[in-house]
Amino acid sequence: MSKAQETVLEINLKALEHNYNYLKSKIKPNCKFLGVVKAYAYGSDSVRISQKLVDLGIDYLAVAYAEEGVTLRNAGIRVPILVLHSQIVSFDTIIERCLEPSIYSERILREFIISAEKHGQKDYPIHIKFNTGLNRLGFNESDIPKIIKILSETNAVKVLSIFSHLAASEDLNEKEFTENQIRSFNTIASQIEAALPYKPFKHLANTSGIINFPEAHLDMVRSGIGLYGFGNDDNEDSNFIPVATLKTNISQIHSLEPNESVGYNRAFTATEKIKTATLPLGHADGIGREYGNGKGVVRIHGQNAPIIGNTCMDMIMVDVTAIDCQEGDEVIVFGQDPTATKFAEGAKTISYELITGISQRVKRVFVD
Repeated sequence: MSKAQETVLEINLKALEHNYNYLKSKIKPNCKFLGVVKAYAYGSDSVRISQKLVDLGIDYLAVAYAEEGVTLRNAGIRVPILVLHSQIVSFDTIIERCLEPSIYSERILREFIISAEKHGQKDYPIHIKFNTGLNRLGFNESDIPKIIKILSETNAVKVLSIFSHLAASEDLNEKEFTENQIRSFNTIASQIEAALPYKPFKHLANTSGIINFPEAHLDMVRSGIGLYGFGNDDNEDSNFIPVATLKTNISQIHSLEPNESVGYNRAFTATEKIKTATLPLGHADGIGREYGNGKGVVRIHGQNAPIIGNTCMDMIMVDVTAIDCQEGDEVIVFGQDPTATKFAEGAKTISYELITGISQRVKRVFVD
């Protein structure tokens, strides 16, 4: 029987390569590819993931905030890095570390120009984001004349790209909505191209856009969740390999008699004689209380072991009555079986939330 020494998040870089190549196969050879590595590369390790993507030939990387980009620059990553949610307080850092900001409002545009001029910049690359239906960040189409006027008054910045974000590209029941977003963006792009003396490149498609809407590929595509092994669709998931596997081990096995309880608040009480295993991870590691009381299920020797009682900060208890196991045996929380998608379903959440929430105290190990 397999033994595990500690709780680890195993990162399979070969799986990352597989997912990258699968997504690349969906786009034309001249279409650029941006890898999203925000939030510790979706809970894994942003530096190692970025280094691997650079080795594979990635054209661009994207982070949410400037400090994530600084981490990559400090690790020697030199490919262009788009900061998707740039903040005024970070503009000096963005320029000093050669990061490229997403500019999504008049306030952000004016303030970044001030910073660029202060640093003596000319044609500093910026990316203008438009809102086409997600209603989160972005200029509206009606803002185009104002944008063009502001840009005409400075040579400190240059629009390297224009982009938007699809809201429901994974849901083909919302196909009409997505097609409307694509049409809206194309209308915006044509106006921008007519107004500027140069032609920015365009990007719109996320992972599900790459798969479901080839007409949205444009000059570059962006993938986050797909790189990490999830296709946002039961059929597509089979084409991907999950990059991260959360493994732990059995610390102790208990035998409970009827009416004995497990864990805090006595949330579980045995109705018959059962066997439980205590595992060394809990809500401080990213397995929240919502997974307790049977909503989360781990795998031990290929068999399901439901979480019983409340999840503790550093421990969870699982029912192993029907499983032949010993203390020290390996436990798979999520990976290929169960996947993070399947594990998250028990708590009515999604793989994104689960994998990005794995604590940094969980050791990362790499397989290539």
